[in-house]
Amino acid sequence: MDPVRTRVSLLSLHAGCDGANTAAPRRELHNDCDTCPSPTCPQTIRRPAWPAIRGGAAAMSRDLRLVSISLLAWGFGEALFFYLIPLYLAELGADPAWIGGILGLAGLAMMLTHIPAGALADRLGSRKLMIAGWASGLLAAVLMFVSRSLVPFVGGLLLYHFTSFVMAPLNRYITAARQHWSTARALTSVSAMFNLGGVVGAAAGGLIAEHLGTRANFGLASLAFLFSSLMVLLTREHPLQENRSRRPALGLLRSSAFSRVTGLAFFSMFALYLSWPLTPNYLRQVHQVPLTQIGLFGALNALGMVILNLTLGGANALSGLLASQLLVAASILALWQGSAAVWFGMGYFLAGGFRVARNLILALSEQVAPPDRLGAAYGLMETAGALSLVLAPPVAGLLFQRHPALPYPASLILIACAMFFAARFQQRSSPQAPQPPDPANRR
Repeated sequence: MDPVRTRVSLLSLHAGCDGANTAAPRRELHNDCDTCPSPTCPQTIRRPAWPAIRGGAAAMSRDLRLVSISLLAWGFGEALFFYLIPLYLAELGADPAWIGGILGLAGLAMMLTHIPAGALADRLGSRKLMIAGWASGLLAAVLMFVSRSLVPFVGGLLLYHFTSFVMAPLNRYITAARQHWSTARALTSVSAMFNLGGVVGAAAGGLIAEHLGTRANFGLASLAFLFSSLMVLLTREHPLQENRSRRPALGLLRSSAFSRVTGLAFFSMFALYLSWPLTPNYLRQVHQVPLTQIGLFGALNALGMVILNLTLGGANALSGLLASQLLVAASILALWQGSAAVWFGMGYFLAGGFRVARNLILALSEQVAPPDRLGAAYGLMETAGALSLVLAPPVAGLLFQRHPALPYPASLILIACAMFFAARFQQRSSPQAPQPPDPANRR
């Protein structure tokens, strides 16, 4: 096929589009109107604007809609069992120290995969790794469902956390397919869809576990994961850049700005997460909260993630990070000092700030990373966050054995330090902080 003629035919799809007159090196990639970067393209204007950005007319792209639907189903399936895992491990015979160790080992399984997965996404494209991650998660859910004792169940749980390698390719894909949206809004909006599924899944999960047993939750989750996987198969690849870097991912840490963001990611995630792993056990052991209520609290947590993602996603990333840290601190106070269901529900709702903080740290890393190494950058950020998930649960388990409430004041002290570091980072970065680039200019 004649490349010049092909180029002309592709550009003719966008007659009247101001982007058609720009000799962008990646124009060949925009062979339909869902990937045309121009807001004045007549075909783009005729696309259904669902959902629209608050304050603007730009719509979510086709592939982001598919990813959002997929994550909506996955969030529903995961929430069916996620909030009950510590209780199910105890049901299978694990004590608090063992539960903390198992969850820490699960975090280690997550940590080991992010950097290589992000680097592979830069070379092979994100979609292939996304499909592999979805398929592995489905297999892990089936394994947890068929397991009737602790050892095989832990094997399935570790496999499920191992498939978190998909996070860096997924975030890279969302960044590439975002079109007119800023990185922070794209990441937080898609995350909101995942958590919206979690609202229903968590509420249903407690009821199902109360009447059918927790094991049934994993079987229903497998069906939700199957639908989610089918949606991912309908997506298309979105390369960020034609020149694919082969430099080591760890070389990014030579940048002082990027290394500061990485350190901030680790310390913030550890501080925000320390009180969380054994919270269901705390509510059951100290306040005798039934499983049904814990499931409803999980639904409130997912609802908090949805609302806080959409509320803080449009803010400056550093300011949003400080706000999310403050909200998690308030949630810890409610869970620790509260004695009624309304306080526990408020604590779970505000704890949704943890996921918001994670997304905003990713948005910070996108501002200081080269575009052709964005997958590796996201992999490093996910690794820093996963390292905190490795270390926090065992520490929480040891604190819990000393006194069930002890993880809460320890977490509050660390969050205060994390907020201080984030504020210092904001002061150092504000004079030259880059603004989110115009997607059309990036191309």
